[in-house]
Amino acid sequence: MTMYGELLQREKEGNPIRVGVIGAGQMGFGMVSQIATIPGMIVAGISDINIAAANRAAQAYNASASKQEDILTSKNFKEVIHSDKVEIIVDATGVPEVGAKISLETLIAQKHLVLLNVEIDITIGPIMKKLYDSAGLVYTGSDGDEPAVTTQMFEFAKSMGMEVLVAGKGKNNPLKVSANPTTAQDEADQKKMSSHMLAAFQDGTKTMAEMNLLSNAIGYVPDTVGMHGIAADLDETITKLDLKKDGGVLDNFGVVEYVDGIAPGIFCIVKGQNEGVQNELNYLMKKGERDHHILYRPFHLASLETPLTIARAVLEHDHAIVPLGAPISETVAVAKRDIKAGETIDGIGGYSVRGVIETHQAMKENNNLPVGLVGGASVAKRDIKDGTFLTYDDIELDQNTTVYRLRKLQDETFA
Repeated sequence: MTMYGELLQREKEGNPIRVGVIGAGQMGFGMVSQIATIPGMIVAGISDINIAAANRAAQAYNASASKQEDILTSKNFKEVIHSDKVEIIVDATGVPEVGAKISLETLIAQKHLVLLNVEIDITIGPIMKKLYDSAGLVYTGSDGDEPAVTTQMFEFAKSMGMEVLVAGKGKNNPLKVSANPTTAQDEADQKKMSSHMLAAFQDGTKTMAEMNLLSNAIGYVPDTVGMHGIAADLDETITKLDLKKDGGVLDNFGVVEYVDGIAPGIFCIVKGQNEGVQNELNYLMKKGERDHHILYRPFHLASLETPLTIARAVLEHDHAIVPLGAPISETVAVAKRDIKAGETIDGIGGYSVRGVIETHQAMKENNNLPVGLVGGASVAKRDIKDGTFLTYDDIELDQNTTVYRLRKLQDETFA
């Protein structure tokens, strides 16, 4: 039976999948609205620190649903996680420390977890995947987010025996490395989104984190620190993302990358594994005689696709995207302004740091700092110049945070 068939069966039996959502911002609200019309699935609980946002999402759900639900709303996410009404949790917060607490609490509650929180997944995903596996639970990133969509295309190509040379995404916003909530505020208001979230998109952190997550899921690495970030259309993407000896920018294949010019799509550059496949690709792709071809999906529907992951987790005990094991890449903190000794340093989407991807091995060799650990009561130990890759020697981290403690456990586990 197909997944849709299983959902219809659940609807017929009056046994819908009961979803709890943590975070009722742009992503959470959109997902709740989507679930309202999906057979065999309901929203049973919504939590947000702004209770008005949670209530608004609940009202929007019932405005579209064929059957009215008594949705639990609360400012305390633990109430939703531990509610008997709820069987699976979606983290739609995008905040590392909150995500760490949600991940741990959901594990304690013995429920599956779907993440719309790339920021926490790149910070402690490997250890949480290991813990959830041990408990017989599903821990997964979300369909619709570029990393999962790209992973699925990667596996599609690999399942046909093809060689995948490059996997990546288009960047949705022009890169503004010094973007902060103040500079992003007007555009954020127009788009009805958090200015911190938009700043993280603009300064490149989100793109780095997404390709970090993809790297950890498929085993590919960035070709260079921060990736190349070429500007290109589809045809140019193939020629530019080639080896240097063949006129491209790459030192190696088997890499993750982003491209300015093909958003909001995702892509894989592939090579046919033998002459017969190469001839068929040339014939079927209608691009003439080429050694490489690009597989491209021109959209990703973000939180609107998350219900697919929810259904997969509950019905099939399967995931959309997970780490292979130990971290392969990291998104490390880079100063985006001059910082003075003694200053408190805020985290992702703030005024102090942005994230840049590098390999896990490079992070260890350079003693660089995962950007997901920065925030809370983090304080600069010394003056830090704009553009500096931060190390553990530069900052006194807030060691009382859940994310710090879980990251320490991860580092010990995968040492």
